Amino acid sequence: MTKVSMTINGKSVAGDIEGNTLLSSFLRDEQRLTGTHIGCDTSQCGACVVHVNGRPVKSCTMFAAEAEGAEVSTIEGQANADGSLNVIQQAFQDHHGLQCGFCTPGMVMTAAALLKDNPKPTVSEVREHLEGNICRCTGYHNIVKAIMAASGQDVSAIAAE
Repeated sequence: MTKVSMTINGKSVAGDIEGNTLLSSFLRDEQRLTGTHIGCDTSQCGACVVHVNGRPVKSCTMFAAEAEGAEVSTIEGQANADGSLNVIQQAFQDHHGLQCGFCTPGMVMTAAALLKDNPKPTVSEVREHLEGNICRCTGYHNIVKAIMAASGQDVSAIAAE
């Protein structure tokens, strides 16, 4: 067993883990933060994206021990302080950027990283940034529209599909 400690969504946590425990498993099984979804376990789908020290990471391919001392942010930490949806989450709701919702946490976390680095991306930049995230329901169009709206850009010319 290995001791691990980190800050998750602003809260200090610690635990005893096996050395091969994935960060996604630590979050879901040990911390009960089940918003981080596991879709493939091979870094292909992006449903497990979290932020580690401010950078997006596919948590199914990172050992929890690698996050020792890190600041980890999950979908559960994205809401506003009063519990209301943040601007990205609200845009996903307003622009129908989700259907089944399985990919949504990873999409929101990926979008948050993009908008942090590039506050006014183009449609092409959004699509390129989402390459590592798979959605089987939406066709991505409304996800892109939601991210563009969250960036504060006019999306009225983007046709709904």
